Amino acid sequence: MTGRRYGYERALAEAGLGPVAGADEAGRGACAGPLVAAAVILDDVPEGRIEGLDDSKRLTAMARERLYTEITTKALAWSCVRVEPGECDRLGMAEADLQGLRRALLRLDPAPRFALTDGFPVPGLPVPGLGLWKGDQVCACIMAASIVAKVTRDRIMADYDEQYPGYGFAGHKGYATAAHRERLERLGPCAIHRLSYANVRAATRLVQS
Repeated sequence: MTGRRYGYERALAEAGLGPVAGADEAGRGACAGPLVAAAVILDDVPEGRIEGLDDSKRLTAMARERLYTEITTKALAWSCVRVEPGECDRLGMAEADLQGLRRALLRLDPAPRFALTDGFPVPGLPVPGLGLWKGDQVCACIMAASIVAKVTRDRIMADYDEQYPGYGFAGHKGYATAAHRERLERLGPCAIHRLSYANVRAATRLVQS
């Protein structure tokens, strides 16, 4: 199974388009915290392959942490960038997502010759690219990027839990769960909430009334 998940990278490399990078993000749907985008170039040799890669959302936190360490140790290149809440508000999430993925891919060293991304292509790159439907479930380098992005963002939100006590960021990671909504309505938004989101605006009005 592990070898099969490298199929896209292998086919592109055989066509002279290697190295191939995968990119994905975490936090697009959250109403607090940054969007985090990651890009990874994996090494498709037996000793460089990583067992257990999958969509980060289908892995346990312990498995993601183990794989994060292995990815960042074995990858030919990896990068991770943050798009802060204020920039997400200014750009809108669709553009923030594109810019985050583009920045992560452009930071890779060595630079890729082809980019694979989850769901949709990223314009404005100096190399060709392809968006794969459910790419984080079928393509090794996108799976790896999804894990790096998710683990990085979860660690950021755990740090924010200490900085902004009472919101429960370590648990819900900034997503609009029932517990988060209740605390947001009671405490009002803090500095890492995305003020363009309807539930955050509503909580602002509620606290001010």
